[in-house]
Amino acid sequence: MAGRGHDVHVVVPAASRRHGTWREEYEGQSITVHRLPSDRWWPHDWLRYVKPWRARPHMRRVLDEVKPDVIHYQSAVVLGRAAVREGAPRGIRIIGTNHLMLENILEHTMLPKPLQAVGSKIWWRDAHKTFDATASLTTPTRRAADFLERNGNLERVLAISCGIRASDYTPKFGAKKPPRILFVGRVTGEKQIDVLLRAFANLPESLGAELEIVGGGDQKPALEKLSRELGVDSRTTFHGYVTDEELRNLYSNATVFAIASIAELQSIATMEAMASGLPVVAANAMALPHLVHHGENGYLFQPGDVQDARKQLERVLEMTTEERDELGRTGLQMVQAHDIDTTMDLFERLYYGESTEEVARDSWNEQDNSLDDVVEAVTGSIPTVHRERKGFGHR
Repeated sequence: MAGRGHDVHVVVPAASRRHGTWREEYEGQSITVHRLPSDRWWPHDWLRYVKPWRARPHMRRVLDEVKPDVIHYQSAVVLGRAAVREGAPRGIRIIGTNHLMLENILEHTMLPKPLQAVGSKIWWRDAHKTFDATASLTTPTRRAADFLERNGNLERVLAISCGIRASDYTPKFGAKKPPRILFVGRVTGEKQIDVLLRAFANLPESLGAELEIVGGGDQKPALEKLSRELGVDSRTTFHGYVTDEELRNLYSNATVFAIASIAELQSIATMEAMASGLPVVAANAMALPHLVHHGENGYLFQPGDVQDARKQLERVLEMTTEERDELGRTGLQMVQAHDIDTTMDLFERLYYGESTEEVARDSWNEQDNSLDDVVEAVTGSIPTVHRERKGFGHR
Protein backbone atom coordinates (compact mmCIF):
# COMPACT_ATOMS: atom_id res chain seq x y z
CA MET A 1 0.00 0.00 0.00
CA ALA A 2 2.92 2.37 0.63
CA GLY A 3 4.04 1.69 -2.93
CA ARG A 4 0.61 2.86 -4.12
CA GLY A 5 1.09 6.24 -2.49
CA HIS A 6 -0.69 5.64 0.83
CA ASP A 7 0.70 6.85 4.16
CA VAL A 8 0.85 3.52 6.01
CA HIS A 9 1.12 3.24 9.81
CA VAL A 10 1.46 -0.17 11.47
CA VAL A 11 0.73 -0.72 15.17
CA VAL A 12 2.34 -3.83 16.66
CA PRO A 13 3.84 -5.14 19.90
CA ALA A 14 7.52 -4.27 20.18
CA ALA A 15 9.79 -7.18 19.27
CA SER A 16 11.98 -6.45 22.31
CA ARG A 17 12.09 -4.03 25.23
CA ARG A 18 12.81 -1.22 22.80
CA HIS A 19 9.57 0.53 21.91
CA GLY A 20 8.53 3.75 20.19
CA THR A 21 7.63 5.11 16.76
CA TRP A 22 10.00 5.22 13.79
CA ARG A 23 10.24 4.63 10.06
CA GLU A 24 11.07 1.15 8.76
CA GLU A 25 11.69 -0.05 5.22
CA TYR A 26 10.16 -3.17 3.64
CA GLU A 27 10.75 -4.16 0.02
CA GLY A 28 11.98 -0.68 -0.76
CA GLN A 29 8.97 1.07 0.81
CA SER A 30 9.12 3.20 3.95
CA ILE A 31 6.30 2.97 6.50
CA THR A 32 5.72 4.30 10.03
CA VAL A 33 5.74 1.60 12.70
CA HIS A 34 4.36 2.16 16.20
CA ARG A 35 5.99 -0.52 18.35
CA LEU A 36 4.16 -0.65 21.66
CA PRO A 37 5.58 -1.82 25.02
CA SER A 38 5.16 -5.59 25.12
CA ASP A 39 5.86 -8.70 27.16
CA ARG A 40 6.95 -12.16 26.13
CA TRP A 41 4.27 -14.85 26.22
CA TRP A 42 6.44 -17.54 27.75
CA PRO A 43 4.46 -20.64 26.69
CA HIS A 44 5.24 -19.63 23.08
CA ASP A 45 8.73 -19.53 21.62
CA TRP A 46 8.53 -15.98 20.19
CA LEU A 47 5.10 -14.42 20.73
CA ARG A 48 4.91 -11.01 22.40
CA TYR A 49 1.76 -9.18 23.45
CA VAL A 50 0.56 -5.80 24.69
CA LYS A 51 -1.13 -5.93 28.08
CA PRO A 52 -4.88 -5.86 27.30
CA TRP A 53 -5.61 -3.11 29.82
CA ARG A 54 -2.96 -0.91 28.18
CA ALA A 55 -3.99 -1.59 24.56
CA ARG A 56 -6.82 0.95 24.37
CA PRO A 57 -4.83 3.87 25.86
CA HIS A 58 -1.99 3.13 23.42
CA MET A 59 -4.41 2.91 20.50
CA ARG A 60 -6.16 6.10 21.58
CA ARG A 61 -2.84 7.96 21.51
CA VAL A 62 -1.92 6.59 18.06
CA LEU A 63 -5.31 7.47 16.58
CA ASP A 64 -5.10 10.99 18.02
CA GLU A 65 -1.68 11.47 16.43
CA VAL A 66 -2.30 9.83 13.05
CA LYS A 67 -5.99 10.63 12.46
CA PRO A 68 -6.33 7.76 9.92
CA ASP A 69 -8.95 7.57 7.20
CA VAL A 70 -9.10 3.78 7.47
CA ILE A 71 -8.20 1.16 10.07
CA HIS A 72 -7.38 -2.36 8.86
CA TYR A 73 -6.89 -4.84 11.70
CA GLN A 74 -5.55 -8.38 11.27
CA SER A 75 -7.19 -10.19 14.20
CA ALA A 76 -9.74 -9.51 16.91
CA VAL A 77 -7.20 -10.08 19.67
CA VAL A 78 -5.87 -7.26 21.91
CA LEU A 79 -4.66 -4.61 19.41
CA GLY A 80 -7.29 -5.34 16.76
CA ARG A 81 -9.95 -5.26 19.45
CA ALA A 82 -8.59 -1.98 20.82
CA ALA A 83 -8.46 -0.44 17.33
CA VAL A 84 -12.15 -1.18 16.76
CA ARG A 85 -13.23 -0.06 20.25
CA GLU A 86 -11.40 3.25 19.83
CA GLY A 87 -11.89 3.76 16.10
CA ALA A 88 -15.61 3.03 15.71
CA PRO A 89 -16.85 5.92 17.94
CA ARG A 90 -14.67 8.30 15.88
CA GLY A 91 -16.44 7.28 12.68
CA ILE A 92 -13.30 5.83 11.09
CA ARG A 93 -13.95 3.27 8.36
CA ILE A 94 -12.84 -0.12 9.70
CA ILE A 95 -11.82 -3.12 7.59
CA GLY A 96 -10.99 -6.37 9.32
CA THR A 97 -9.10 -9.48 8.28
CA ASN A 98 -9.07 -12.61 10.38
CA HIS A 99 -5.97 -14.79 10.05
CA LEU A 100 -6.52 -16.45 13.42
CA MET A 101 -7.70 -19.98 13.91
CA LEU A 102 -8.15 -20.54 17.62
CA GLU A 103 -6.69 -24.05 17.43
CA ASN A 104 -3.36 -22.43 16.56
CA ILE A 105 -3.09 -20.68 19.90
CA LEU A 106 -5.02 -22.81 22.42
CA GLU A 107 -2.02 -25.04 23.04
CA HIS A 108 -0.08 -21.95 24.12
CA THR A 109 -2.68 -20.64 26.60
CA MET A 110 -1.75 -22.94 29.51
CA LEU A 111 -5.47 -23.68 29.90
CA PRO A 112 -6.25 -27.29 30.85
CA LYS A 113 -7.98 -29.19 28.04
CA PRO A 114 -11.41 -29.18 29.77
CA LEU A 115 -11.28 -25.37 30.02
CA GLN A 116 -10.17 -24.72 26.46
CA ALA A 117 -13.71 -25.14 25.12
CA VAL A 118 -14.96 -22.63 27.70
CA GLY A 119 -12.19 -20.20 26.77
CA SER A 120 -13.06 -20.64 23.10
CA LYS A 121 -16.72 -19.70 23.70
CA ILE A 122 -15.71 -16.60 25.66
CA TRP A 123 -13.31 -15.51 22.91
CA TRP A 124 -15.85 -15.99 20.12
CA ARG A 125 -18.47 -14.02 22.06
CA ASP A 126 -16.07 -11.10 22.49
CA ALA A 127 -14.73 -11.38 18.94
CA HIS A 128 -18.28 -11.12 17.57
CA LYS A 129 -18.53 -7.59 19.00
CA THR A 130 -15.31 -6.61 17.22
CA PHE A 131 -16.28 -8.22 13.93
CA ASP A 132 -19.78 -6.76 14.09
CA ALA A 133 -18.41 -3.19 14.25
CA THR A 134 -16.43 -3.74 11.05
CA ALA A 135 -17.53 -2.27 7.71
CA SER A 136 -16.11 -5.24 5.79
CA LEU A 137 -14.69 -8.42 7.31
CA THR A 138 -12.38 -10.59 5.23
CA THR A 139 -10.46 -13.82 5.53
CA PRO A 140 -8.28 -15.64 2.96
CA THR A 141 -10.55 -18.43 1.65
CA ARG A 142 -14.21 -19.34 1.26
CA ARG A 143 -13.89 -22.25 3.71
CA ALA A 144 -12.23 -19.92 6.24
CA ALA A 145 -15.08 -17.44 5.70
CA ASP A 146 -17.66 -20.14 6.36
CA PHE A 147 -15.76 -21.18 9.51
CA LEU A 148 -15.81 -17.57 10.70
CA GLU A 149 -19.49 -17.07 9.90
CA ARG A 150 -20.49 -20.26 11.68
CA ASN A 151 -18.37 -19.80 14.82
CA GLY A 152 -18.71 -16.03 15.07
CA ASN A 153 -22.43 -15.92 14.30
CA LEU A 154 -21.69 -13.59 11.40
CA GLU A 155 -22.85 -12.93 7.85
CA ARG A 156 -21.20 -11.49 4.74
CA VAL A 157 -17.58 -12.47 5.45
CA LEU A 158 -15.58 -11.87 2.28
CA ALA A 159 -12.86 -14.24 1.01
CA ILE A 160 -9.78 -12.41 -0.34
CA SER A 161 -6.54 -14.27 -0.95
CA CYS A 162 -3.46 -13.29 1.07
CA GLY A 163 -1.76 -13.10 -2.31
CA ILE A 164 1.85 -13.64 -3.35
CA ARG A 165 4.10 -12.30 -6.07
CA ALA A 166 4.58 -15.47 -8.09
CA SER A 167 7.32 -13.86 -10.18
CA ASP A 168 9.57 -13.85 -7.09
CA TYR A 169 9.89 -17.65 -7.35
CA THR A 170 11.78 -19.69 -9.92
CA PRO A 171 10.35 -23.04 -11.08
CA LYS A 172 13.03 -25.61 -11.83
CA PHE A 173 11.59 -28.49 -13.79
CA GLY A 174 13.38 -31.70 -14.72
CA ALA A 175 15.11 -34.44 -12.74
CA LYS A 176 16.38 -33.53 -9.27
CA LYS A 177 18.80 -35.70 -7.33
CA PRO A 178 18.42 -36.60 -4.57
CA PRO A 179 14.61 -36.27 -4.34
CA ARG A 180 13.82 -33.70 -1.66
CA ILE A 181 10.59 -33.39 0.33
CA LEU A 182 10.17 -29.83 1.64
CA PHE A 183 8.09 -28.35 4.45
CA VAL A 184 8.07 -24.61 5.23
CA GLY A 185 6.26 -23.07 8.19
CA ARG A 186 6.13 -22.67 11.94
CA VAL A 187 7.45 -25.74 13.73
CA THR A 188 4.48 -25.99 16.09
CA GLY A 189 1.94 -28.61 17.12
CA GLU A 190 -0.93 -27.78 14.75
CA LYS A 191 1.40 -28.22 11.75
CA GLN A 192 1.62 -31.95 12.60
CA ILE A 193 5.19 -32.23 11.30
CA ASP A 194 5.52 -35.48 13.24
CA VAL A 195 3.08 -36.98 10.71
CA LEU A 196 5.43 -35.97 7.88
CA LEU A 197 8.45 -37.37 9.71
CA ARG A 198 6.76 -40.72 10.32
CA ALA A 199 5.49 -40.87 6.73
CA PHE A 200 9.01 -40.09 5.50
CA ALA A 201 10.46 -42.81 7.72
CA ASN A 202 8.07 -45.32 6.12
CA LEU A 203 9.11 -44.53 2.55
CA PRO A 204 11.21 -47.17 0.75
CA GLU A 205 14.88 -46.36 1.28
CA SER A 206 15.44 -47.20 -2.38
CA LEU A 207 13.85 -43.85 -3.26
CA GLY A 208 16.83 -42.11 -1.65
CA ALA A 209 14.60 -39.24 -0.51
CA GLU A 210 15.61 -36.47 1.90
CA LEU A 211 13.37 -34.33 4.11
CA GLU A 212 13.97 -30.61 4.62
CA ILE A 213 12.12 -28.67 7.31
CA VAL A 214 12.32 -24.89 7.19
CA GLY A 215 11.15 -22.70 10.05
CA GLY A 216 11.43 -22.34 13.79
CA GLY A 217 9.15 -23.13 16.69
CA ASP A 218 8.75 -24.79 20.06
CA GLN A 219 8.45 -28.32 18.60
CA LYS A 220 11.87 -28.30 16.90
CA PRO A 221 13.82 -30.10 19.70
CA ALA A 222 11.12 -32.79 20.01
CA LEU A 223 11.04 -33.34 16.25
CA GLU A 224 14.81 -33.56 16.04
CA LYS A 225 14.65 -36.23 18.75
CA LEU A 226 11.89 -38.05 16.86
CA SER A 227 13.97 -38.07 13.67
CA ARG A 228 16.77 -39.79 15.59
CA GLU A 229 14.37 -42.33 17.09
CA LEU A 230 12.98 -43.10 13.63
CA GLY A 231 16.49 -43.50 12.25
CA VAL A 232 16.08 -40.79 9.59
CA ASP A 233 18.12 -37.99 11.18
CA SER A 234 20.94 -38.44 8.64
CA ARG A 235 18.44 -37.72 5.83
CA THR A 236 16.51 -34.95 7.62
CA THR A 237 17.64 -31.33 7.75
CA PHE A 238 16.15 -28.79 10.15
CA HIS A 239 17.12 -25.48 8.57
CA GLY A 240 15.50 -23.19 11.15
CA TYR A 241 14.97 -19.66 9.89
CA VAL A 242 16.45 -18.80 6.50
CA THR A 243 16.78 -15.70 4.32
CA ASP A 244 14.34 -15.01 1.49
CA GLU A 245 16.99 -15.93 -1.06
CA GLU A 246 17.79 -19.20 0.71
CA LEU A 247 14.09 -20.01 0.90
CA ARG A 248 13.58 -19.47 -2.82
CA ASN A 249 16.53 -21.76 -3.57
CA LEU A 250 15.10 -24.45 -1.29
CA TYR A 251 11.79 -24.29 -3.13
CA SER A 252 13.47 -24.42 -6.54
CA ASN A 253 15.60 -27.45 -5.64
CA ALA A 254 12.84 -29.45 -3.93
CA THR A 255 10.98 -32.32 -5.60
CA VAL A 256 7.69 -32.09 -3.71
CA PHE A 257 6.19 -29.82 -1.04
CA ALA A 258 4.43 -31.52 1.87
CA ILE A 259 2.17 -30.06 4.56
CA ALA A 260 0.21 -31.97 7.21
CA SER A 261 -1.32 -28.97 9.00
CA ILE A 262 -4.93 -29.15 10.15
CA ALA A 263 -5.47 -25.43 10.80
CA GLU A 264 -4.66 -23.50 7.63
CA LEU A 265 -6.92 -20.64 6.61
CA GLN A 266 -4.98 -20.49 3.33
CA SER A 267 -1.22 -21.32 3.51
CA ILE A 268 1.18 -18.87 1.93
CA ALA A 269 3.91 -21.54 2.00
CA THR A 270 1.79 -23.82 -0.19
CA MET A 271 1.22 -20.97 -2.66
CA GLU A 272 4.96 -20.28 -2.71
CA ALA A 273 5.58 -23.94 -3.48
CA MET A 274 3.06 -23.81 -6.34
CA ALA A 275 4.74 -20.65 -7.67
CA SER A 276 7.99 -22.65 -7.60
CA GLY A 277 6.46 -25.34 -9.81
CA LEU A 278 6.27 -28.01 -7.10
CA PRO A 279 3.62 -30.70 -6.78
CA VAL A 280 2.04 -30.61 -3.31
CA VAL A 281 1.06 -33.38 -0.92
CA ALA A 282 -1.24 -31.93 1.73
CA ALA A 283 -3.63 -32.88 4.49
CA ASN A 284 -7.26 -32.75 3.39
CA ALA A 285 -8.04 -30.22 6.12
CA MET A 286 -9.50 -26.73 6.41
CA ALA A 287 -8.53 -24.56 3.42
CA LEU A 288 -5.69 -26.66 1.95
CA PRO A 289 -8.03 -28.39 -0.56
CA HIS A 290 -8.78 -24.94 -2.01
CA LEU A 291 -5.16 -24.91 -3.21
CA VAL A 292 -4.42 -28.61 -3.72
CA HIS A 293 -6.75 -30.36 -6.15
CA HIS A 294 -6.31 -34.11 -5.83
CA GLY A 295 -4.73 -35.52 -8.97
CA GLU A 296 -4.33 -32.12 -10.64
CA ASN A 297 -1.48 -30.29 -8.90
CA GLY A 298 -0.81 -32.78 -6.11
CA TYR A 299 -2.52 -35.19 -3.74
CA LEU A 300 -4.46 -35.00 -0.48
CA PHE A 301 -4.24 -37.39 2.45
CA GLN A 302 -6.44 -37.97 5.47
CA PRO A 303 -5.36 -35.62 8.29
CA GLY A 304 -3.11 -37.36 10.81
CA ASP A 305 -2.95 -40.56 8.74
CA VAL A 306 0.74 -41.47 8.48
CA GLN A 307 0.24 -44.32 6.03
CA ASP A 308 -1.94 -42.25 3.71
CA ALA A 309 0.64 -39.44 3.79
CA ARG A 310 3.36 -41.97 3.01
CA LYS A 311 1.29 -43.39 0.15
CA GLN A 312 0.77 -39.98 -1.50
CA LEU A 313 4.43 -38.97 -1.08
CA GLU A 314 5.57 -42.28 -2.56
CA ARG A 315 3.11 -41.81 -5.40
CA VAL A 316 4.72 -38.49 -6.37
CA LEU A 317 8.29 -39.66 -5.88
CA GLU A 318 7.77 -42.75 -8.03
CA MET A 319 6.33 -40.74 -10.93
CA THR A 320 8.33 -40.03 -14.01
CA THR A 321 9.92 -36.59 -14.16
CA GLU A 322 7.43 -35.62 -16.86
CA GLU A 323 4.43 -36.63 -14.72
CA ARG A 324 5.74 -34.69 -11.71
CA ASP A 325 6.44 -31.65 -13.85
CA GLU A 326 2.89 -31.77 -15.18
CA LEU A 327 1.53 -31.54 -11.61
CA GLY A 328 3.89 -28.66 -10.92
CA ARG A 329 2.96 -26.77 -14.09
CA THR A 330 -0.72 -27.09 -13.23
CA GLY A 331 -0.09 -25.68 -9.75
CA LEU A 332 1.95 -22.84 -11.25
CA GLN A 333 -0.98 -21.95 -13.47
CA MET A 334 -3.46 -22.20 -10.59
CA VAL A 335 -1.51 -19.88 -8.27
CA GLN A 336 -1.66 -16.99 -10.79
CA ALA A 337 -5.17 -16.27 -9.48
CA HIS A 338 -3.58 -15.29 -6.14
CA ASP A 339 -1.51 -12.39 -7.50
CA ILE A 340 -0.68 -9.89 -4.73
CA ASP A 341 -1.56 -6.89 -6.91
CA THR A 342 -5.10 -8.23 -7.32
CA THR A 343 -5.34 -8.64 -3.55
CA MET A 344 -4.18 -5.05 -3.04
CA ASP A 345 -6.72 -3.81 -5.61
CA LEU A 346 -9.55 -5.48 -3.72
CA PHE A 347 -8.50 -4.10 -0.34
CA GLU A 348 -7.99 -0.64 -1.79
CA ARG A 349 -11.57 -0.70 -3.08
CA LEU A 350 -12.78 -1.57 0.41
CA TYR A 351 -10.71 1.29 1.87
CA TYR A 352 -12.33 3.74 -0.54
CA GLY A 353 -15.80 2.69 0.55
CA GLU A 354 -16.99 0.02 -1.88
CA SER A 355 -19.31 -2.52 -0.31
CA THR A 356 -18.49 -6.13 0.51
CA GLU A 357 -20.97 -7.22 -2.17
CA GLU A 358 -19.34 -5.12 -4.90
CA VAL A 359 -15.82 -6.34 -4.13
CA ALA A 360 -16.99 -9.96 -3.79
CA ARG A 361 -17.87 -10.10 -7.47
CA ASP A 362 -14.20 -9.65 -8.41
CA SER A 363 -12.58 -11.83 -5.73
CA TRP A 364 -11.40 -15.17 -7.12
CA ASN A 365 -11.48 -16.76 -3.67
CA GLU A 366 -15.02 -15.57 -3.03
CA GLN A 367 -16.12 -17.20 -6.29
CA ASP A 368 -14.27 -20.46 -5.53
CA ASN A 369 -17.10 -22.91 -4.84
CA SER A 370 -14.93 -26.03 -5.06
CA LEU A 371 -15.53 -26.95 -1.40
CA ASP A 372 -19.16 -25.90 -1.06
CA ASP A 373 -21.11 -28.61 0.80
CA VAL A 374 -17.96 -30.76 1.19
CA VAL A 375 -17.40 -32.28 4.64
CA GLU A 376 -14.38 -30.77 6.40
CA ALA A 377 -12.26 -33.73 7.48
CA VAL A 378 -11.12 -32.51 10.91
CA THR A 379 -14.27 -30.88 12.29
CA GLY A 380 -16.76 -33.01 10.37
CA SER A 381 -18.72 -29.90 9.48
CA ILE A 382 -20.37 -29.30 6.13
CA PRO A 383 -19.85 -25.72 4.96
CA THR A 384 -22.97 -24.09 3.59
CA VAL A 385 -22.20 -21.00 1.56
CA HIS A 386 -25.23 -18.71 1.34
CA ARG A 387 -24.00 -16.36 -1.38
CA GLU A 388 -27.52 -15.48 -2.49
CA ARG A 389 -28.56 -14.62 1.05
CA LYS A 390 -25.48 -12.45 1.42
CA GLY A 391 -25.95 -10.84 -1.96
CA PHE A 392 -22.66 -12.14 -3.33
CA GLY A 393 -22.83 -12.64 -7.07
CA HIS A 394 -21.14 -15.23 -9.24
CA ARG A 395 -19.11 -14.35 -12.28
